[in-house]
Amino acid sequence: MTREIIIQALISGLLMGFIYALVAAGLSLIFGLMEIVNFAHGEFMMLSMYTTFWLYTLFGLDPLFAIPICIALLFVIGVVTHYGIIRHILDAPMLVQITATFGLAIFLRSLAQFLWSADYRVINDPIVSGRIEIWGIYLGLPQVVASAGCLLAFGFLYYFVNRTETGIALQATAQDREAAGLMGIQTDRMFALGWGIGAACVGVAGALISSYYMVFPDVGIIFALLAYVTVAMGGFGSLIGALIAGIAIGLIEAAGAILVSPAFKYGIIFLCYLVVVLLRPKGLFGRF
Repeated sequence: MTREIIIQALISGLLMGFIYALVAAGLSLIFGLMEIVNFAHGEFMMLSMYTTFWLYTLFGLDPLFAIPICIALLFVIGVVTHYGIIRHILDAPMLVQITATFGLAIFLRSLAQFLWSADYRVINDPIVSGRIEIWGIYLGLPQVVASAGCLLAFGFLYYFVNRTETGIALQATAQDREAAGLMGIQTDRMFALGWGIGAACVGVAGALISSYYMVFPDVGIIFALLAYVTVAMGGFGSLIGALIAGIAIGLIEAAGAILVSPAFKYGIIFLCYLVVVLLRPKGLFGRF
């Protein structure tokens, strides 16, 4: 095993880490706002990938140009999910909340299998294709563009949450819903906005990775599973924690696959997660 192969694997892991970070950021935003875990988060990403695929297949629209459509569609899906399901179970027992979002995940996955079958689909000729070479290290150009896009989207999300009036209102609602309401903040709209933004995050990620990743009904499962680990490791409600944990998980996944075995890469990730939560139950930067 050469040094170039190890470096290439780690860089590939870093690129995947940026994608994991954006997916986890949407999940972390929703939990930080309402303390509800969205078990349908991966299925939202699956819908974004199918949207991108069909826009390309039916209309010839490249995945890069499909991003705004996916953002808008997933934002609407997130808002509808809040008003149709989540707002009715806010004060329900945790088991009811878990069952509701888990049931939504199963419904969306089954609906995708019914409408589009379980076949694997791929976008054959996107605008961004091929690979680049940097000092003997080969990287897929679609992976580089997808990771850069996810990092850019994460930066925009961080700026919005921490530097805008609406973002500050979201944080106030997350810290104390009743006090925020007394200050004139319409908390129900903030919850809907949080779900919309959280879903839009996976809309971006799904559109970007569909240019090189196969699209099928169960595609969101592994991304959602790693997103849960990322959020728990970085700390629930922390965007910076999601970024750092996402990068760490991407690197651990790549290092485990090349140094140990691809069959054990997820086991190594979960082992590292257990070590972190045993030493720091709230995660690296958690508030909960």
